Amino acid sequence: MNTPTSRGRRRAPTRIERAAGRAAALQRPRVILALLLLLALTCVMLLDGYLRAEVGGDQRVRSGADSSEVPDAILDGGPILTFRGGRATTVSVPAKTIALTFDDGPNPTWTPQVLKILRKYDVPGTFFLVGSMVSRYPGIVRTMVEQGNEVGIHTFTHVDLSYQSASRVDREMEQTQLALAGAAGITTTLFRAPYSSETDAIDDYSWPVYERLGKDGYTSVFVDTDSDDWKRPGVSDIVRWATPKGTQGASVLFHDAGGERSQTIAALPEYIEKMKAKGYTFTTISGVMERQRAAQRQTAGGGTPTGPGLQAAHHKATGLTLYEGKALVAAVAVAEWTVPALSVGLVIVGVAVLGRFGMMLVLARRHHRQRNGRRFGWGPPVTGPVSVIVPAYNEKECIAHTLQSLARSTHPIEIIVVDDGSTDGTSRIARDAAESLGMANVRVIRQENAGKPAALNNGVRNASYDIVVMMDGDTVFEPDTVRQLVQPFADPSVGAVAGNAKVGNRTTVIGAWQHIEYVMGFNLDRRMYDLLRCMPTIPGAIGAFRRDAVLAVGGMSEDTLAEDTDITIAMHRAGWRVVYQEHARAWTEAPGSLGQLWSQRYRWSYGTMQALWKHRESLTDRGPSGRFGRVGMPLVVIFQVVTPLLAPLIDVFTVYSMIFVDLRAALLAWLAVLGVQLLCAAYAFRLDREKYRYLLMMPLQQLAYRQMMYLVLIHSCVTALTGGRLRWQKLKRTGEVGTPAGAG
Repeated sequence: MNTPTSRGRRRAPTRIERAAGRAAALQRPRVILALLLLLALTCVMLLDGYLRAEVGGDQRVRSGADSSEVPDAILDGGPILTFRGGRATTVSVPAKTIALTFDDGPNPTWTPQVLKILRKYDVPGTFFLVGSMVSRYPGIVRTMVEQGNEVGIHTFTHVDLSYQSASRVDREMEQTQLALAGAAGITTTLFRAPYSSETDAIDDYSWPVYERLGKDGYTSVFVDTDSDDWKRPGVSDIVRWATPKGTQGASVLFHDAGGERSQTIAALPEYIEKMKAKGYTFTTISGVMERQRAAQRQTAGGGTPTGPGLQAAHHKATGLTLYEGKALVAAVAVAEWTVPALSVGLVIVGVAVLGRFGMMLVLARRHHRQRNGRRFGWGPPVTGPVSVIVPAYNEKECIAHTLQSLARSTHPIEIIVVDDGSTDGTSRIARDAAESLGMANVRVIRQENAGKPAALNNGVRNASYDIVVMMDGDTVFEPDTVRQLVQPFADPSVGAVAGNAKVGNRTTVIGAWQHIEYVMGFNLDRRMYDLLRCMPTIPGAIGAFRRDAVLAVGGMSEDTLAEDTDITIAMHRAGWRVVYQEHARAWTEAPGSLGQLWSQRYRWSYGTMQALWKHRESLTDRGPSGRFGRVGMPLVVIFQVVTPLLAPLIDVFTVYSMIFVDLRAALLAWLAVLGVQLLCAAYAFRLDREKYRYLLMMPLQQLAYRQMMYLVLIHSCVTALTGGRLRWQKLKRTGEVGTPAGAG
């Protein structure tokens, strides 16, 4: 029954709940930003592919189609097709006049040379430009227009428009107009279709396209004299084929792009000199049309008023068109710079990943043979009792299992359970479990909620012995774990020992993925780092320390979210050796949902970055204390931050290549990388004596799980750049990891 004061009132949130809410609110924008960065990368690649006709490209070219629906007057008419007043008419080039036209540019090699020749001979040209090339080389187009030349549209991606839908046709034209606006501040009314020639080649499929564009105000331009320079027949043939018969005028076709054009560059001066010697004049397409209009006015008795000039087809771009054009050119510039840089990054990542795999295999094999050799030993057996510290916050599902596993320890221990302000009765459950098991060596210490580092420090201060073992409240040890874990302390140079953490709840898909990661990604790494004497992290689930060494470096720090990495680096800098003991196994409950997994890995990756930044001065440390800075920190930064951050490029480029480039080659490359990873994973499973059946999940892990880890790392980098702190996050536990054997 509700009391009068509580009726209709909600319980006020606790301090922890309020802090968790604030943390969640702060993280949402960063997650969104991480996703936006990945989306931006994908968009940049798609834009670059579109510019190179790898995305949306269409190589079909129509030939041999019927032309029964095309008016004969058009088929037999001049090379310039207009739709003034809604009626299709053609215009021919006047006698002794050349309209010099160029297709497929701009090209950074050949177009500037063509422009130089035209400027030298004071000859204007009409350039039909491919929009994607305009957006890639806007400076050339700007120079072209400033020099007095005329430009027209040659579509954006050089496709045969007779195969395209009406929306695709509009898009090809509009995007090219935007590119021209962004490059030179103009739009144009001239158009030449790719793969077109003379008007008699218009067919029933292309005619509707010309009609539609004519209604939109476009003038379609054909040729009546083709140099066929694209065939590279030789300079003399190019000049001869480009020369009209007698004194006829001509719309002459050359190419300033689309292939190797050295013969065109050599033929052009010779051709211009020849035609000028024959009394020909050069003009643009607009110049041809203006001469026709002037002749019509003279015939009508209207005189010859001044025309609009050689660039009548150009219109100044204004308003939204101008700004959208500049945005397009800017976006293309970013893509043009980014994609090559990403390609180089991809090569670097590939080499680094394969190099890491090779180094791990070699050093892991050496580590295993060395530590399991008959002559190897740490020194006299360590038999003295040790203190086991169990920090716990709301671990009611797991704490009893943890104590049960410690009760079977073959090594003498005292157990210190530090209850960090639990609200679920964890301390009571721990006491009851100790009493029922007859464990007189268990102490339960309660404290106000202060976080995991504070709980561990409390345990260290209350420890009775020189060696302290730290484990999580959801972890279970095998009977021989503590004994194996403390043996390296027989070597007086050893200050800390990392154990072999195992995923206990591996029966689910997420659990199996993490199991692969633990065996391959963590334990194989630790063997390598052990031999290099630069172990970066002792896992919170199982680690042992000299008590005095922990106190000497200031204990477990609250400066970072990764207190285990922080203390490990601190031990290195204090001159202690940190080693890996593969036979000391602990079974831990991994996150059971994607949300919990994200929270855990985000804390790990962000905390690692914090710890590296905190200990950045280790790069200049001298002697044994500087070994981590000289060897470990570069390896961690390269293999745990930079390489994984760039690793999505492999997947993005693979998918991109499969869809738009070469499916077979891309698939084979991806399978080859997967094969190398499977080889490393199989060897790691062999060393840990794990069952190989879990490796069947590895392809799916690469497709799904790994992508999530990339996003987590990006999220962490964004947080590191923008600032922010998190509390010790508590994952929801089920208690299903009851015994080591049950982890199977």
